Amino acid sequence: MRHGRISIGTGPAVLALVLGLWGITREHSMWRDEAATWQAAHRSLTEIGRMVGQVDVVHGLYYAVMHGVFAVFGDSLVTLRLPSVLATATACGLTALVGARLSTGTAGTAAGLALAVVPAVQEHAQEGRPYALVLAFVVLATWLLVSALERPDGRRWAGYVVATLIAAWLNWFSLFALVAHGVTMVCVRPGRTRLVRWTLAASGAVAAALPVILTSRTQSSQVSWIKPLGWSTVLGVLITVTVAALCTRLPQAREVARPRAEAPPTRLNLAVVALPLCAVPQVGLVLISLVKPLYVTRYVLFAYVGLALLIGVLLGVVLATIAARFRTDARVLLPVAVTLALLTLLPFELRLRTEESRIDDVLSAAARVGDVRDTADGVLYIPAARRDTALVSPQEFAGLRDLALAQGPVASGTLKGIEAEPRDIERAMLGARRIVLVTDPGPRQADTVRDLTKQRVLRERFVRCSASVARGRQVDLYERGKCHRAGGPATLRTGSARRGPRG
Repeated sequence: MRHGRISIGTGPAVLALVLGLWGITREHSMWRDEAATWQAAHRSLTEIGRMVGQVDVVHGLYYAVMHGVFAVFGDSLVTLRLPSVLATATACGLTALVGARLSTGTAGTAAGLALAVVPAVQEHAQEGRPYALVLAFVVLATWLLVSALERPDGRRWAGYVVATLIAAWLNWFSLFALVAHGVTMVCVRPGRTRLVRWTLAASGAVAAALPVILTSRTQSSQVSWIKPLGWSTVLGVLITVTVAALCTRLPQAREVARPRAEAPPTRLNLAVVALPLCAVPQVGLVLISLVKPLYVTRYVLFAYVGLALLIGVLLGVVLATIAARFRTDARVLLPVAVTLALLTLLPFELRLRTEESRIDDVLSAAARVGDVRDTADGVLYIPAARRDTALVSPQEFAGLRDLALAQGPVASGTLKGIEAEPRDIERAMLGARRIVLVTDPGPRQADTVRDLTKQRVLRERFVRCSASVARGRQVDLYERGKCHRAGGPATLRTGSARRGPRG
């Protein structure tokens, strides 16, 4: 039996691992969210604790984990992303086990494989952010819930609490999965004893996660960038949930799970586990976003587990029908189905592994600064968050004075540091002859008085002598009075040489 479970989960785990390792450096690029992980993980645990009191408390546990990973294995793009790759492989293997327990071995393996090829899952499998880890712990909690309903004992319920709590500490939006499990409990009607145990377990997990939740509410400005719901998002959620709901009509999704000899009967089946897990997180976040925009796919990435479980049943039925026609085993056809899916999604898969797949690339911008720093004596950032360019690749900024910085990120317990008063920034700028500006491409919208001051002084007292757009970031070189470099003013270039982060 143990060997059978291992074989069911191995294929999906190996596929997810291979897909995660494929192009893991993403053309040697790093986007702004990963840059936050990079700089936070290089701080001590005490410094991380101080920082999350002001910013990013929802990622505090993840930063602490990555601090340990960097300390043991060193800092590199591979080390940054490998925990996410391994977490995704684990999630796919566990999804297969859940599917096999609630349906058939073929359906379970198909579910794990389906999760592995979802483009959104592949994307976050290659990011130095916590969402793949959240995915893994939600699947683990789901597997433990199913096990506890079949054979209730203290160890399974304790494991369920721990898995749920870790997921919540990694990102408390994962508690939507707890709500989904509550819907499952209502549908299953497991009896008073098991219902009480689940209620106690759920209450304990929520209570332990409450400090993170309450603290994060004081840091709500961090999600102010999220736009109101668009019709494309709503339509995508409706399509996903509708497909999942249609799959629940299959008899194989509604068959009661095989009971253990010693376990009392329940109404546990794949449909009552998978459909809530797919629908509740997505619909719940959409409803909240009608009041305050919060919907971002990665926040509810784990909802794809529910969809994958139901797609696995559908694939199992289709492959069984084809296998019967050609007198073969349905499991033999699974590699063919996966190959077809990967070929169909190949354009998306290839793009996910390029620098173009993310908002920006910190390393490209840093490399461009390295090209021009010898001709400048100061650097500015608009907005201040673009200082992450220097924090990730400080060697590219050697010799440049940060003209606006009053207190560094580590000393201030922030991600971007604390900038000086506008008059002090202006004074420092007027004391420089050539200034490098790291900013966003396109029209600049200053959100602070400090940034308005930077723009005004540059416009009135300096001339832009060159400008280079490097994948989502712009690096300009300004000079007092007029340009003295050969080549004339304001030469716009795209792209730059690549240099890696330190270490």
